[in-house]
Amino acid sequence: MSSAINNESGQGAGAPRTSILRQLCAVRPIDPADSSGKSRLKQVLSARALLAIGLGATIGSGIFVLTGTVAANHAGPAITLSLLIAAFGGGLAALCYSEFATFLPVPGSAYSYTYATLGEALAWFIGWNLLLEYAISASAVAVSWSAYVVSLLADAHSHLPAPLVNAPLGLD
Repeated sequence: MSSAINNESGQGAGAPRTSILRQLCAVRPIDPADSSGKSRLKQVLSARALLAIGLGATIGSGIFVLTGTVAANHAGPAITLSLLIAAFGGGLAALCYSEFATFLPVPGSAYSYTYATLGEALAWFIGWNLLLEYAISASAVAVSWSAYVVSLLADAHSHLPAPLVNAPLGLD
């Protein structure tokens, strides 16, 4: 055995290594300068703009695409009750995010909140899930709104070839 190996830990000379599990569960310390409420970012959005961004992110465009279909085929007059139940669930999620934002007033949304409280591994997972969520929702919005554009063009007696207007994976 080499003299450079530490007999107590079985590792090489120098600083002891931390375990992979310990690294994955390491939380990011909250810098008091970051959480003091003073941000390096310029705050230029009005309350109206923030409300519009929040509603757009929470509701999305699915409400405009699926409401008529759901009302006609599934819910009928109970669509109002369905929307109220969905609004209640969305409101609970908004309250959770407001609690997170008051607890940890730093930019980064769910990734930062997870990193500061649950560790790097779960934050990595949440970050990639957010990226996947945004990519899938953006493509779903594009496919659903393309039906409106095709309908508008058809009303103007203009027809596009099917490969340009259909969903790429043949979703019908």
